[in-house]
Amino acid sequence: MTTMTRPATLPPGPTASRAVQGAYALTQPLRGMRRLKERYGDAFTVNVPIFGNAVVISDPAEIKQLFTSGPELVDNLEVNLGRVLGSRSMFALSGAEHKRQRKLLVPPFHGRRLAAYEKIVEEETERELATWPEDEAFATLPSMMRITLNAILRAVFGAEGAEFDELRELLPPFVTLGSRLAVLPIPKKGRLNPWRRFERMRREYDAIVDRLIAKARAEDRDDVLSMMLQTRYDDGSGLSREDISDQLLTLLTAGHETTATTLAWAVERLRRHPALLAELKDDDGKLLDATILEVQRSRPVIDLTARQVKQDGFRLGRWTLPKGYAVLVSIALIHDDDAVFPHAATFDPHRFAGARPDLYQWIPFGGGTRRCLGAAFATMEMTVVLRTLLRDFTLVPTSAPGERWHSRGVAYAPAKGGRAVVRRRNTGGDS
Repeated sequence: MTTMTRPATLPPGPTASRAVQGAYALTQPLRGMRRLKERYGDAFTVNVPIFGNAVVISDPAEIKQLFTSGPELVDNLEVNLGRVLGSRSMFALSGAEHKRQRKLLVPPFHGRRLAAYEKIVEEETERELATWPEDEAFATLPSMMRITLNAILRAVFGAEGAEFDELRELLPPFVTLGSRLAVLPIPKKGRLNPWRRFERMRREYDAIVDRLIAKARAEDRDDVLSMMLQTRYDDGSGLSREDISDQLLTLLTAGHETTATTLAWAVERLRRHPALLAELKDDDGKLLDATILEVQRSRPVIDLTARQVKQDGFRLGRWTLPKGYAVLVSIALIHDDDAVFPHAATFDPHRFAGARPDLYQWIPFGGGTRRCLGAAFATMEMTVVLRTLLRDFTLVPTSAPGERWHSRGVAYAPAKGGRAVVRRRNTGGDS
């Protein structure tokens, strides 16, 4: 990989103004990407608000090269989710500091620690499913939101009592507002600016986290917050209060709405595939795992993962990119590519039966050194929730058309909320 300064070689792309391209991106996000690929190929150049000049790629080899390039070549975007999650969020950190913090935060989300949280997720799932009506259509997304929020508050924040209730009330509108501000180019000025409300909610959140930290220091617990307080860098120092507050918010934001939305999509997909539902009745867990992978492939809730070019003349596959350019990886475009996933338009979990996906092609969690830190936790949550749902309920199939994609700011959800009709199973078998 050569990085010496050289003339830029950029893929073709639209020539409209940044404002026009930005309006198109906001009003036609997924459809617009597909149209641009049809017109310009699997790489094209855009100029949009927030990202500025950017190259969109969906070629597997170029994606792999991007994800494996060092931080001296490409690294975190200068404009990123750190502006809503905080300057110490994993989304905001770059280079050596990102690597240093990531090393500390990986252990709580793997191995036996992860298995210990399964009971919490199952308890929250059973609590929520007990409220579901039988033989009556309803949207499952709100239920999935409550399950994932409560599970994260207990397993990650260690919240209970007053703090649990306060966070459960504060965080949904806080995260919703933050996800909208993250994708809209709104300056932080003006009396009626939505940033003022966001900053007020952030102060409330920080005050609650301070109380949780004080409790965690005084008690012997095994939640993620307690582990964060105990972990140490090589020099013996620990995470600061700001580090912990920002990282907890990051873990919740990245793992709450996205996981819940994927679960709603899973319900939406399963109801339209009765043969798969029948197979899952006698599943040993392998087909369920494959189903979760296929839901994430066919209905990714996040469309883009990105890097920024840090060295002039960065050679990426066929292209030579100037310093400062953003490189946007379109998750939907590579997941929809028949050359990568044969018959990509077909929902078929069996494509993953007995095989793990290539993490440079199947990328709902992003990739490389910036791959989602909570990917394993999210997968565990989805597995436990769906396993419990299919154990306790029969999902009634439907012949209705699939639900459209609906943008919720950062995540893409089923437009009708993953509607379901369910029947409780009898103790001795199906109802």
